[in-house]
Amino acid sequence: MRDHEPAPGRPGRRLTTKETAELLGVKPETVYAYVSRGLLSSRREPGGRASTFEAKEVEALARRNRREAAGTPGSGGDLSVRTRITLIERDRYFFRGVDAVELAMRHSYEEVAEWLWTGRPAPGVTFSAPGPTVEIARRAVNALSEHASPTDRLRVAAIAAAAEDPLRFDLAEDAVLNTARILIPTLVAALPPVRHSHKDGGPLAQRLWGRLTGRPADEASLRVLDTALALLADHDLAASTLAVRVAASARAHAYAAVSAGLGVLEGPLHGAASGLAHRMLLDVLDQGTAVPVIADELRAGRRVPGLGHRLYTGEDPRASALFGLLEQVPHAESALLAARDIVATTARHTPLHANVDLALAVFTASSGMPATAGETIFAVARTAGWIAHALEEYGERPMRMRPVGHYVGPRPPQPLPE
Repeated sequence: MRDHEPAPGRPGRRLTTKETAELLGVKPETVYAYVSRGLLSSRREPGGRASTFEAKEVEALARRNRREAAGTPGSGGDLSVRTRITLIERDRYFFRGVDAVELAMRHSYEEVAEWLWTGRPAPGVTFSAPGPTVEIARRAVNALSEHASPTDRLRVAAIAAAAEDPLRFDLAEDAVLNTARILIPTLVAALPPVRHSHKDGGPLAQRLWGRLTGRPADEASLRVLDTALALLADHDLAASTLAVRVAASARAHAYAAVSAGLGVLEGPLHGAASGLAHRMLLDVLDQGTAVPVIADELRAGRRVPGLGHRLYTGEDPRASALFGLLEQVPHAESALLAARDIVATTARHTPLHANVDLALAVFTASSGMPATAGETIFAVARTAGWIAHALEEYGERPMRMRPVGHYVGPRPPQPLPE
């Protein structure tokens, strides 16, 4: 028998704090820290003062600690999270085992969202929100400054909707799914419409279109928007998704988890990246060539937006799918040519492929949308994935997303500052 291993045939054996600490290889005070963080459960025996611990649970934690300590060589202690939602490998990505590009090309955003949440097909599903919820969210968003970003508006809409939902703390799967099906259309409906004649009926992509541009929608452009939403619904553990899982690990409700994701998404290296590509694309269209624009970017020491992705060696499959659809949109031709010019010009310096931000920029620039439109599309789309990850995290041990800090400051005790 290995040292400290509970005797076989005694599955219900309880360990003392000392035995638990020895098995885990930590100090007794660390054992109690594990309890406070929800990693272990303790129990006081009748008539006793000391805490005891279930041997099976302690062994499981010891095995987990050994795996995490071993890690992957060269990983630098990267956090690894088990998930059944998205797999990215060999320049492709999959939603619950199904090719995500094929899924997005054949199904609406709402149908893809349902697949991410439940793993079950939902043909013809549409999302709608109650009028009172939408009205409350709109009033909150309308109170913001005209300079508020799209993400500001979406975050405020989510908070306003949460404040009016007395059932928001119910984390049962059915309750969270009901929240998701109401929250996403509420986020869209709370955005100020660009066209006065805009109506709130129809598929989500059609409703979102009138919040992004004053141009009338054509079938080909609506298909690009709907497909973009579906393609962007999830992408494994991006920074914003990790924030959502941390919030869900602490048992924050779905609105709060989505709000956490929106906070991270606003960074220029994440959801706002398409806006940088949009502005660059307009510069190329204005100058008639990408050469001086790319030269300015490189001279300033900036990375060229819309190019390269750390998870793909070739072209981002999301970009490839959208470029293919944009070829069927007549007014997108000049923007597509400008994007190809950007890729070819940059290839002289470094071989980078187009990513989804450049494809979004082609769509937004050619549809008369502002530079921030890509950020709005990204945020609305990714809300589906955030909900899927929150649901998955609610099924895990609470407070597990708690890395330990590696303190490198001055060793105590230090003198008090004067």
